[in-house]
Amino acid sequence: MSQPPPQQGFGAPYEPRPGVYGDPGQPQPGPYGQPPQPPNRPSGGRSRGRLVGLVAAVLAGVLVVGAGVWFVAGGDGGSDDKKPVAKESTAPKQPGAGSDRKKTPAAEAAEINEGREEGEAKVRWIQKNGVDVPLGASALGPWITGGIVAKAMYRTVSGYSLEDGSRKWSLRLPADVCAAPTRPTADGKIVIGLLTDTSADAEENCDKLQMIDLATGEAGWSVTIDRAVNNDMLRYVIMAISGDVVTIGGLGRAAAYRVSDGKRLWDKLPGPCEVEGFAGGSVMLASVDCPAQPKGEAGKEVRRIDPVTGRTLWTYEVRKDWNVDAFYSVDPPVIFLRNGPLVGGTSAIAVLNDDGTIRSQPVPGGDAPEGLCPGKERELGWNLDICMGAAVDTDTDTLYVATKRRPAGGSFANDVIAFDMNTGEKRWKAPSPATQTLMPLRVEDGKVLMYLSPPDPKTKDVGGGIMALGPRGGTPRPVLRHPASAAATERAFDEAIVVHTDGRSLLMLPQVSGDTDEEELELRTMIAFGD
Repeated sequence: MSQPPPQQGFGAPYEPRPGVYGDPGQPQPGPYGQPPQPPNRPSGGRSRGRLVGLVAAVLAGVLVVGAGVWFVAGGDGGSDDKKPVAKESTAPKQPGAGSDRKKTPAAEAAEINEGREEGEAKVRWIQKNGVDVPLGASALGPWITGGIVAKAMYRTVSGYSLEDGSRKWSLRLPADVCAAPTRPTADGKIVIGLLTDTSADAEENCDKLQMIDLATGEAGWSVTIDRAVNNDMLRYVIMAISGDVVTIGGLGRAAAYRVSDGKRLWDKLPGPCEVEGFAGGSVMLASVDCPAQPKGEAGKEVRRIDPVTGRTLWTYEVRKDWNVDAFYSVDPPVIFLRNGPLVGGTSAIAVLNDDGTIRSQPVPGGDAPEGLCPGKERELGWNLDICMGAAVDTDTDTLYVATKRRPAGGSFANDVIAFDMNTGEKRWKAPSPATQTLMPLRVEDGKVLMYLSPPDPKTKDVGGGIMALGPRGGTPRPVLRHPASAAATERAFDEAIVVHTDGRSLLMLPQVSGDTDEEELELRTMIAFGD
């Protein structure tokens, strides 16, 4: 494929260096194939408000505006009556629905469904926190396998029925969860990171790995990482899975283990550069920092890595002073980059060919692209593939991107832009409805599926849902209409992780916290829609 001429994006393209550590190999099959992607890391009671400053100082440009992973969600109305720590209250508070509402999740779902109109999907089930955690906690997941949706939080990993939301299994952990990949393996295995020291001042020891079978909740192998190899602190750990390989990266750490049996495959990438993080899926990509480069040369790189051997298959050099925000897709590689600070910096997009050469640099013009990264709400960090806001259609070579939100009434609105991935040219722009935002999730049957947020409280008879747009643009059409009677409840799921497939959708809060223990216990953490 011929390369387009340089465009006014983030700078002139940089050529890749072929695999200097071995010949290119074949892509490792990913559990869900082509992303989009989205973080990870929970808290376990660490001090709030420290994340932004620490991440900005320590991770510099390794933010996360990554590709997205979208799962199945569904079930019959119900709630979890078996909580792992706290007893379930019969009079929970519903955030966002009024302080006078005292209902169980099942009763609330029933009331919402009584008020739904023709054509609106029903609320399948609502799940509340029900766990007393110190100073809040981060929730990792959701991970879907078979009829189970699982998530990890604090010192528990739990699996719930997609049909009715009831808890099917719960695995208690010896320490706080501190990291996990965005997606599991194809056969439903996940590897999570645990703190090996739970004392209040021990926040830099995310060095124990635990494999879990998500279908059954059974714990498999576990290993403790030898930090002396790199003398690193293992605080901001970024994890990813490609095929049967899980990688651990961040602050110079680079290691890989086989998911099926825990065998260590490698523990350092060749060369002097340091890994900032990995993104997994059908292809494994790494964000790499090379601070010792001569003056005027690029210091950041994107590398395609053979997950089994750690070999570099190709390298794309990012322009000097630019950082990798995240990967919205790994196959083809679609990278969001940033120049300047997290807030107020300049963002740009790079689309690469399969060999790492520049394919195009979409130019948004006056429209600033912006991903919604739920991982940023988590106290210990996030993965490179957690964000919503972009989707790739390889059949039509179209990249769909959400723009920065703008104030609209008591809420926000934005646009969705379609780019030609071969030329970088803008094809069209579609506005969201008033006081609502649209976030691309993935492409299905030639159409981009987008999450539509609920409107501001003054807008009546309108809910959120899943919308679709074809490659020619136009007016978004509803695929799954969330009931207007659920809008107040849905608004409480601010910056939630959204998953959708098979005609159903699910929202999960990435961070659990409350001003009081009661508020924390009664917080709604998951809601599922669909008939």
